[in-house]
Amino acid sequence: MSAQPYDPSVVEVETAPDPEFAVILMHGLGADANDFVPLVPELRLADAPAMRFVFPNAPEIPVTANNGYVMRAWYDILSFEGINRRVDEAGIETSVAFVRELVAQQNARGIASERIFLAGFSQGGAMTYQAGLTHPEKLAGLIVLSGYIPSKGLIDASFSDANRDTPIFAAHGSFDDVLNVRLGEEAVEFAREQGCTVEWNTYPMPHSVCMEEVEALREWLGARLREG
Repeated sequence: MSAQPYDPSVVEVETAPDPEFAVILMHGLGADANDFVPLVPELRLADAPAMRFVFPNAPEIPVTANNGYVMRAWYDILSFEGINRRVDEAGIETSVAFVRELVAQQNARGIASERIFLAGFSQGGAMTYQAGLTHPEKLAGLIVLSGYIPSKGLIDASFSDANRDTPIFAAHGSFDDVLNVRLGEEAVEFAREQGCTVEWNTYPMPHSVCMEEVEALREWLGARLREG
């Protein structure tokens, strides 16, 4: 599949002036940059260091597994096969390069990579694993909400020792009928096999986010910010 242009529009929310940390949060399949903006006030980070939340838009592409329907997607999904996914690896690599650019933009604005979190929901969570575990510079952490690893082979080929001990927060709904919880479990097992430290939580919910999950993320993120 030929590379598609990325929407240059990015939604940003700063919790206070002169942010010291950044969170780059990628939306799920068919959503857009505004999807997780409401998460920022729900995290209640008033006592934490100033943070910049960056919500990028994926390109609009035809998704093969959805009958070619055009929607925002970080990469094409060729087929759904039970808990398996066949994906467009070239599209993944293009999106990983885009994430690298987003990190570099924050670097240029004064936030070092070790103070940047990559995060995402669903397909955005998949991109968090792919981009985060292969990023050449140390990151502050990875946040994966209802995500999975779309291509272990691509990660194996370019796994970054710089992020082998980068903390990961991963959570999933036990009743998820879009991305079976087993996909999340397999991703966590893979990350732990590489030596990564993963906090793994499941919740009795479908393919969504719940308040218990947000509260657990707040505690995890607060601990990382204090360490930083």
